[in-house]
Amino acid sequence: MLCMKIAKIDALIHLIRGQRVMLDRDLAELYGVETKVLNQAVRRHANRFPPDFMFTLSPQEAERLRSQFVTSKIGRGGQRYHSNVFTEQGVAMLSSVLHSERAVEINIAIMRAFVKLRQALMVDAGLATRMERAEEALEGLESEQGEHAVAIHEVLAAMRKLTQREK
Repeated sequence: MLCMKIAKIDALIHLIRGQRVMLDRDLAELYGVETKVLNQAVRRHANRFPPDFMFTLSPQEAERLRSQFVTSKIGRGGQRYHSNVFTEQGVAMLSSVLHSERAVEINIAIMRAFVKLRQALMVDAGLATRMERAEEALEGLESEQGEHAVAIHEVLAAMRKLTQREK
């Protein structure tokens, strides 16, 4: 069962404020604790979670996520507080405040998912760079070919004139 959850970790990584993050409720589920317990542990060790490790979603960000996930409405059993989200560094720090073997195993899997995502993005960036270079080279070839085509047309025109004079 744990392997099945680990395989889905990359789907739990979101891009918010230009950072790849995971929601407190997703992390709590992976760690096998309540979201409230996870956030209490974080509050007890607030000095370990600076803003580049963890931040709270704004109302607009929370609403966008709520509409994506179709979560329940506030006042009807939904969340009363906006979710905390954790960057890769914040997730790594969670293992120091959640003391369980499962937390260690999950953290390893999450770190691997972040690395896999980063590698995939690097491959995509490398591919995009190569495509740009190929397009530039193609434009250069087209330009050269155009110049050659003009030269060939000039040679053919000169040859036609010569052959017409000889007749």
